Amino acid sequence: MARHNVTFQPHGAVIAVEDGEILIRAAMEAGVHINASCGGEGVCGKCRVLLEEGEIDGGITEKLDAPDVTKGFRLACQSRIRSDVTVRIPVESAIDTSALKVRSGPRRTARILQVDFDALKEQGLFLPPVEKRYLELPEPNAQDRLPDVTRLVSFLKVHHNEHRLVVQLPVMRKLPDILRISGFKVTATLARPVQPGRKSHIINIESGDSTDRNFAVAMDIGTTTVYGQLINLNTGDIMAEHAEFNGQISYGEDVISRIVFAEKPDGLERLQDVVIGTVNKIIRRIVRKSGVDTDEVSSITLAGNTTMTQLMLKINPRYIRRSPYVPAATLFSPIPAVSLGIDLADHAPALVYPAVSSYVGGDIVAGIMGAGIYRTDKITLYMDIGTNAEVVIGNRDWLACAACSAGPAFEGGGVKFGMRAAKGAIEDFSLDPVTYEPMNLTIGNVRPRGICGSGLITMVATMFESGLLDSQGKFRQNKTKDRLRETDGVTEYVLAWAADTQIDRDITLSEIDIDNLIRAKGAIYSGCQTLLEEVGLGFDDVDQLILAGGFGSYVDLENAMTIGLLPEMDPDRITYIGNGSLMGARMSSLTNRIRRDVVDVTKKMTNFELSETPSYMDHYVAALFLPHTDIDKFPRLKARLTDRK
Repeated sequence: MARHNVTFQPHGAVIAVEDGEILIRAAMEAGVHINASCGGEGVCGKCRVLLEEGEIDGGITEKLDAPDVTKGFRLACQSRIRSDVTVRIPVESAIDTSALKVRSGPRRTARILQVDFDALKEQGLFLPPVEKRYLELPEPNAQDRLPDVTRLVSFLKVHHNEHRLVVQLPVMRKLPDILRISGFKVTATLARPVQPGRKSHIINIESGDSTDRNFAVAMDIGTTTVYGQLINLNTGDIMAEHAEFNGQISYGEDVISRIVFAEKPDGLERLQDVVIGTVNKIIRRIVRKSGVDTDEVSSITLAGNTTMTQLMLKINPRYIRRSPYVPAATLFSPIPAVSLGIDLADHAPALVYPAVSSYVGGDIVAGIMGAGIYRTDKITLYMDIGTNAEVVIGNRDWLACAACSAGPAFEGGGVKFGMRAAKGAIEDFSLDPVTYEPMNLTIGNVRPRGICGSGLITMVATMFESGLLDSQGKFRQNKTKDRLRETDGVTEYVLAWAADTQIDRDITLSEIDIDNLIRAKGAIYSGCQTLLEEVGLGFDDVDQLILAGGFGSYVDLENAMTIGLLPEMDPDRITYIGNGSLMGARMSSLTNRIRRDVVDVTKKMTNFELSETPSYMDHYVAALFLPHTDIDKFPRLKARLTDRK
């Protein structure tokens, strides 16, 4: 796709964007502020720009009168770039633009890690835990009266070098008829053991050659959302994927509330029923979408945190939240999927990712496997940021982990107008450094209806650097009178007036919202700091940082460092892995080597309970400021703040 250079005057910022990009998003990427509060739908009419050179589509609405259009004015949120263009920002041309240059420059998000599944094949790691073998067996006769099972096992041993085989009872029941119906031309499905030298199980037998129809399901059982993928085990390709909110949400937003519900009469059974119902809904969607029959799905791999795993397996989770915080199990043998109520064929095993502790579960172990941390020499900090934030530090030789109770702020919880990342959520934000007028961009470029996690981080970082917020997260009242107000004794900033929103209410950010974010980021930063200190390291010793979780690909890295969520480091050393749990589940579906390694990884991972680590509370209290009580931990930010004075 063609790319075009966009030049923003009067301060000369230039950024390259793809053909068709919306002008206001290009401005945001370039660090250029344009007043806009309606999220990009074009109803507020504040994002007027003057097109000086080049070609754009659109941008002419009833918010512009005929003389303005003739002069070249357009609305930036409605303009798509079609060539190299130069635009002028009228409001900024009349103010001191030196204020803009303190924080100008392209926004930085983490580069996305892509796992090379072709490399797995080249390394000999592409060995699915469930495989199919096509067999043309010799038919019995007067001289060859071998039993059907013996015939099957012997042929696999001689012609396919398969030793130590176990034939399961359902296969024995099907075998005599299928052999004779198919003329002794059959496909056997073999489930591989994790450890070499142990027995493989023949779990299914089919008529004819069905080796080209071998599929697996990989699932991340998240507290909020369940994600699933259908995978072709012959090619490694994702055939279809789908996500649904976890049906357990109705019984509590977080794991603690669900553990409490599970302790009620029939509570555990109810929670298992609804999460399996979610799993089955996803399976129905992805098999239908890809034209696959559920009988062709040979396995399902499931990864989730420790509580989600125990609830899915209908194991009482009550002791997870009680000292000394002991889970029922950390390792799980293959389980018939149908025994859990999963709508797959009788022969399909459910492969459940192992956990480390009560609060570091299979989802984190899967992420470690997917990111390859256990195979690198680099000291790596892995952060999975959500309602429950987990951190891991280590490399191929050692690993240590801990869990931080961050709260729901990053997913919109605890924020008056917070919401999950969905259409209408303010996802990006800028602030005029002189007038303190906002620039809101929403998912879908529609009028706003709330604030998602990445938008919240950017708002607080921008307000802090602009001087609108102090280090305690309190608004400086002398900065602006137009958008600051007090409601029920709480100071708040009006992001969008009611007329510019979808909800016919002013959308605001209050000091209570900011305090909840500070507590959440403080828990994560102090958790990382404490864990590093417990293994004799500091942030400067970290070679690379890997982010996992829902908003990691959207959050601006400098903004995350500005509020003290992330340690200050070179953005080039930060990688986003996306849904690490799902990635690890997919990899385990494709290669038995990963399943073998994961047992070793869980054994070498040392868990630290932060609540029982004396230094954690001191670090947490110190982190309850923007960005921290010790500004010297953030030298780049300190320099920017000094330049601004």
